[in-house]
Order: sequence, then C-alpha cells, then structure tokens
Amino acid sequence: MLFLCLLFIESSNPKAYAQQSTNEKLSDVKSAISKQKTTIKQVGSKKQKLLTQLKNDDLAIAKIVKALNKTHASLKQTKKRLNELVKEKSQIIQAKKQQEAVLAKQLRTAYSTGHHDYLKLLLNQQDPGSVQRNLTYYQYLNKARINEIQQYKQTIAQLIEITNQQQQQAAQLQSLESTQNQQKLALEKNKKQRKATVAQLNKALLTSKQKLAKLEQEEADLVSALARMAELSKQEIDLNGLSKLKRKLSWPVKGKINRSFGSRKQDYLKWKGVLLAAPLGRQVKTIHNGTVLFADWLKGYGLVTVIDHGEGYMSLYGHNQALLKSVGERVETGEPIALVGQSGGQSQSALYFEIRHNGQAVNPKLWCR
Repeated sequence: MLFLCLLFIESSNPKAYAQQSTNEKLSDVKSAISKQKTTIKQVGSKKQKLLTQLKNDDLAIAKIVKALNKTHASLKQTKKRLNELVKEKSQIIQAKKQQEAVLAKQLRTAYSTGHHDYLKLLLNQQDPGSVQRNLTYYQYLNKARINEIQQYKQTIAQLIEITNQQQQQAAQLQSLESTQNQQKLALEKNKKQRKATVAQLNKALLTSKQKLAKLEQEEADLVSALARMAELSKQEIDLNGLSKLKRKLSWPVKGKINRSFGSRKQDYLKWKGVLLAAPLGRQVKTIHNGTVLFADWLKGYGLVTVIDHGEGYMSLYGHNQALLKSVGERVETGEPIALVGQSGGQSQSALYFEIRHNGQAVNPKLWCR
C-alpha cells in the first residue's frame, strides 16, 4: 500500500523528479571536477618538486665533477714530482758512490804513506826544504780530504731529504687516490639519483599537451633570461661581435648533430639551436672571445653558460655536466668553459648550442665551419 502511494506521488509530479535527478548529476560533475582540479594541483606540485630535485641533482654532480677534475690535476702533479724525486735521488746516489771512491782512494794513500808522519818530518833536520815541501803536501792532502768529507756529509743530508720528500709525496698520492675513489662513488650515487628523478619527471608528463606546455614555458624562460642578459651586455664596448666571422668559427665541441636548427621539436615548436651528441665530460670551448653573462642552472636546459661577444651577439651552451667559468669572467676563443653532460633532464650526453643576435636565434651552421 505504501509503495502504491509513493508511486502515485512521483507520477503526479514528474517535473520535480527530473529536477532532483539533474541536481544530483550536476553535483556529481562538480565533485568530479573538484577531484580533477585537486589531482592536477597535486601533479603540478609533484612536478615542481621533481624539477627542484633535478636541479639539485645536476648541481651536486657538477660540484663532484669539478672536485674530481681538481683531484685529477693534483694527482698528475704529484706523480710528476715523484718521478722528479726518483731522478734526483738516482743522481745523488751516483754522486755519493763517486765521493766514496775518492775518499777511499785518499784513505789508502794516507795509509800507505803513514810512516811519514808530521812528527818525523819535523824532527828531520837534514833537509829543511824537503821538510817544508812534505808539510805543504800533507796539508794539501788533509784539506782535500776534509773537503771531500764535507761534500759527502752534504750528499748524505740531501739523500735523507729526498727520501723524506718521496715518502711525503707517496702518502699524498695515496690520499688523493682515496679521495678520487670516494668522489667517483659519490658521483655514481648522484647519477643514479638523477636518473630516478628524470624517470619520475617524464612519468609526470603524461600527455603531449603537457610536454608542449612545458617546452613553451622553458623557451619563454630562456628568452626572458637572454633579454635580461642583453641589457647587461650593453655595458661591454670592447667586443666586436660575430658579423665578420661567418663560416670561420669552430664548433664548441666535436660531435654529431642530433637536432638541427629549425627542425621540429614538439608540435609547432622548432629547435632554436643545435643538439650536439658528445661523450660525457668532453670539454666545451667558447666559439669566440667574450664575457660570461650567465653561468647557472636553467629549467629545461640544465647547467648553462652564456657568452656575450658584443654587438648584440651571444652564444649559449646548455645541458653541461659542470661549468668551468663564472659570471663576469673574460674568455678567449677556444677556451674551455664547461664539460659535456646531460643536465636538465637529458637521457643522453649532449651539448645544446645556440647563437643569437639581438635576441633572435640564428642558424649556428652559418657561423661554424
């Protein structure tokens, strides 16, 4: 009976029932939208954290690589000094043998003529001239023997000093090798951390639209940064630019061009420079003299160095493993400024290289032979 009554009420007011159903659907949609916004916000927050982590990973690797380079140079210098000490010690030992031979000869001579001692010579009054000559001869021999003994003592002292230096250098070498091994372990650890971060970051970028938006933002950030640098570069008045150097410049690193200027990057976005594949750690050299305008980590491009060449010309070097120059430093043509890496989220080691004139990207092939 109750069921029939309810059925009668609903059938008697169909408009009210439809309105209630629509409100419920709208509420469900709003709830779904709210959840989606929360998810998007969480993904965005996660991406930002991952980008920060990627920056920290790249900077940590750069710090270790620079320390490794310094340790390597110290090792090279220490080994060189050790080799020098080995040669010096060999020469001193040879001199010591020669001095020992001379002293032995003098001692044998003194022993064989020992019966002509000073007392006998002085008491012999038969030939005063002969006595004087013999006394002079003995004084000369004695003085020569004393000199040889003094030189021998100095040689022994030098030998002891060289041996001590050798021991110190050997201990330093062992310490440096230990430091180098620790640095290599730390480097591998940081590389693994960076690889995990890049994997998580790529996983967070699920759709092509998200990737496009990321690339657009990165390019906008780069253009903005270059514009600020252009303002700073106006202070330089003694740089002549690159206008007269078309097809005369060397490439910053020897390697295969994986991405060419103007080729498709993502949807309508195109490459504003070239991507040169090169081994990890290879030296990156500036294409021409100039001043370092920027040397830091930049989202999407990793560790970046920007050189001002004057007259509105700038060159950019990205995805480096380590930066060797600081802002404000002057650099000469062909001078090492960085080491090839994969910072900024790259899966393979490569150098991203751009040339810009008055803020506009130009084809590097027109300048580099």
